[in-house]
Amino acid sequence: MSQQDIKETAEKIIDDSAVGTMATIKQNKPHSRYMTFIRKGLTLYTATSSETHKTEEIKANPYTHILLGYEGDGFGDDYVEYEGKVSLSDDEHLKQELWTDYMENWFKGPDDPSYIVLEITPVAIRVMNKKGVEPKTVEL
Repeated sequence: MSQQDIKETAEKIIDDSAVGTMATIKQNKPHSRYMTFIRKGLTLYTATSSETHKTEEIKANPYTHILLGYEGDGFGDDYVEYEGKVSLSDDEHLKQELWTDYMENWFKGPDDPSYIVLEITPVAIRVMNKKGVEPKTVEL
């Protein structure tokens, strides 16, 4: 599998599986939650409130581990392990671009001051468990 094939496989898994787990560190222990992600290149974005515990956890330690893609059928389900560094963004253009009506469940609108975006830059990306093949790393 070429490096381009590995990258394209990772991108497809991420695009097809927008919901995944995101881990941060809470009181010196791992803490995971489900989040919805949008991919641009190999950077991930997700909306959150500036008032959540995760924003405090990210300020204390900006590194995260994300799992995307496992379908639950068992052996052979491929998924992506994504290690990244998170930055908090209140960029108005980015918030407008990522806004969906579904977010109205948590925010008053794209101008809600508590609505922020987590921008996650990859540190390491691996395609895992692809039909029993050894994990493949995306070269960054």
